[in-house]
Amino acid sequence: MAKSNYMELSINEVELDITNPRIKMYLENYSEITSEGIALALNGAASDGAFLALRESIRANGGVINPILVNHNEDDKYIVIEGNTRLQIYKDFLVTNPSGPWRTIRAIVYENMTEEEIHSIRLQTHLVGPRDWDPYSKAKYLDYLMNDKRLPLNAIISYCGGKKTEILKLVAAYQDMQRYYVTKTKELEFDLDYKDFSKFSELQNKGIIDALRLNNFTKIDFSTWVLNRNIDTAQNVRLLPTILKDKDAKAEFLRTNISEAYKRVNLPITAIDLSSIDYFSLCQALTAKLDKICYKEAKYLQSDKGEEKRAALLLLSQSIEFILDEGSEEE
Repeated sequence: MAKSNYMELSINEVELDITNPRIKMYLENYSEITSEGIALALNGAASDGAFLALRESIRANGGVINPILVNHNEDDKYIVIEGNTRLQIYKDFLVTNPSGPWRTIRAIVYENMTEEEIHSIRLQTHLVGPRDWDPYSKAKYLDYLMNDKRLPLNAIISYCGGKKTEILKLVAAYQDMQRYYVTKTKELEFDLDYKDFSKFSELQNKGIIDALRLNNFTKIDFSTWVLNRNIDTAQNVRLLPTILKDKDAKAEFLRTNISEAYKRVNLPITAIDLSSIDYFSLCQALTAKLDKICYKEAKYLQSDKGEEKRAALLLLSQSIEFILDEGSEEE
């Protein structure tokens, strides 16, 4: 690893990193990159709540607690490796409060880091570290490393840990979203919603892909459903195999969404009449039953054969979540 030193750097000599995935994500449609555009993109890419909390913490403490990480490269430039948001907050504060302690920022400065060392720090910090990127940004960066920089998968795993299957799934989801969803949003002039990435992550499961093929649908159709909100939540993607093989449910899904469609699914009727039992007793009995599920049954629920039972549990969890959310909103 390159040598490093603790320094107090003038914020005017530190440059934001335009290769940061969160920044790139919002600058892909810009023909010209300016410092103002980068600042707007950086603030816009973070969730409002997280950004405001970080901003207030820095204001209250009179500065950052954890130093930003900077690479002093061979061109004598100081480029942020980790801490773009914090640097931009300092720049904002200096404009509104020039007399405040915002002219310099604490930094760990590395000398002439190699590209591999920079990737290693980013992966350890943002993929498995304390400052996680959102799933789309993680996938975008992994795709960049694997397919643009041709970094071996084993090297990526050695940097950030994780499983090979998880990394490949993230990259495949990113590529599907770019190929089918992003292209379609541009054609239709729709706004991109990067939270939809989680739906494409669910699409990578074999049971979902098989269900599409068996019913003569494609990933293009899937993207259309996402855009039209037929697929209303990522969790509901797991219900697609059950819905697509049920004629009435499939028709309702294409008209409305998965949540409404699942109400039309013809589930097997139990031989035992439970309608007279109060929900509290049913909850207690079901909780006791689920607590005793063995490992073999849990694995079965994750398999294609356990699709129907898994769908029933998912619907139950959604109903419970809805009831509890409704109650909390009224308080």
